[in-house]
Amino acid sequence: MIREQAAVGRVIRTVLPAEVATVTALHARARATYYPEGVPDDGTDWLAAWQGAIERPEGHVLCLVERGRIVGLASFRTPQGAPADTVKLFQFHVDPDHWRSGVGTSLHTACVEQWRADGRRTAVLDVHVDNRRAQAFYARLGWTPDPENPPVDGDHHRYLRFTVPGAGGPGE
Repeated sequence: MIREQAAVGRVIRTVLPAEVATVTALHARARATYYPEGVPDDGTDWLAAWQGAIERPEGHVLCLVERGRIVGLASFRTPQGAPADTVKLFQFHVDPDHWRSGVGTSLHTACVEQWRADGRRTAVLDVHVDNRRAQAFYARLGWTPDPENPPVDGDHHRYLRFTVPGAGGPGE
């Protein structure tokens, strides 16, 4: 995998605290694509939220760098109250100029490798109900509707679940 990434000028690594503004800007560009009326202002200070995610010792924020520029990012950790073998993918974004170029798939593969190394068996996420492109992406990678969080009328998100391959367990 590393050889393939090097061949196309890609590196996946941990985001550095000094990159928070770049990460926040990429997040805003990606989110804007699935809000036809514009991204709602819910009062979230995204710069502070990303700074907290980057600095959180029990979390991970990975980025995919291509030709010296961050073009994809993923943030995950065990959510509060969840079993230790569960991880939540809180944020996963690819710069819209890099869609359908393999960035998302490469970044997802790196996440799965980290989850496996951390002993995670299950990953969960929620995706905006109007973000059909992302829902199709996750389905291609093996994510399925989360039976513990079925859709409810009026939900703004769909909840998905992923079984981490090779994570170990009974009989493995």
